[in-house]
Amino acid sequence: MEWGKGYPLAAQMADGGKMMRADDRNMRIGLLKHVPQRWNLDENMARFDKYISLAAQKEVKLFVTCECYLDGYCVMDKDLDRERLVSVSQDLHASPYLNRVREAAVKNRAHIIFGFSLRVKAGIQNAALLINDNGQDIGLYCKTHLYAHDLNYMPGDDLPVFKTKFGMIGIAICADRRWPETVRTLKLKGAEIIIIPSYGMWHQENEWWMRTRAYENELYLAFAHPRVGFICGPTGDIEAKLVGNVPDCLVHDVDLSVKVNEMLPYRRPELYKAICG
Repeated sequence: MEWGKGYPLAAQMADGGKMMRADDRNMRIGLLKHVPQRWNLDENMARFDKYISLAAQKEVKLFVTCECYLDGYCVMDKDLDRERLVSVSQDLHASPYLNRVREAAVKNRAHIIFGFSLRVKAGIQNAALLINDNGQDIGLYCKTHLYAHDLNYMPGDDLPVFKTKFGMIGIAICADRRWPETVRTLKLKGAEIIIIPSYGMWHQENEWWMRTRAYENELYLAFAHPRVGFICGPTGDIEAKLVGNVPDCLVHDVDLSVKVNEMLPYRRPELYKAICG
């Protein structure tokens, strides 16, 4: 396994994984880069267990999967059977798979953001669950912006921000990142870092867009995809990146005490009312 290959930064782990400073504002992030198998929940969980264990050896404090990691983002299947999709969706409280994720958080002393299909009374939602290192659920986000292939899901109706011991975390799933209002709203609600579990496009243009999102909102942004993982800093620079077809994990230190206030203090909200319509 190679960690943070491609950038001579903290992701390279040159000191053997001892770079975590005492300040709790410093958070070591691990972005899982693995293409999950569609419909194969047991195989995907086995891979998850393997990689979070390896990440724990590097003292990762926040481990992130891609969008709908557990079921392999089955809505992309051309022969999708809705009843079968329902069968792989998970009850938030009764799912044995989610309980395994909670146990993994405790065992590996890490927060986790885990992508899965959530079963609710009214249907299914594309969800990301945030669990702390005590195995407690501290946040649940459901994808809010749905394209045609996602219409078997129900959209979420909120853009929450979650408080952790490291700082304030916002989550946007895949297509949510296309709308600048999404990330700006999370920023205005107090987010210091936005985590984006994704499964869709991962081309060069996407990287440009995500750098812009980080720059215009002066925060960190972490993009977790089956084919690539990267982290942008508050100035829009790529701080770490890992790309390729081989399963791997990008590990990088983020210091949430770093603040950039070059633009946001000078906003003119009274001029922007048109974008609220």
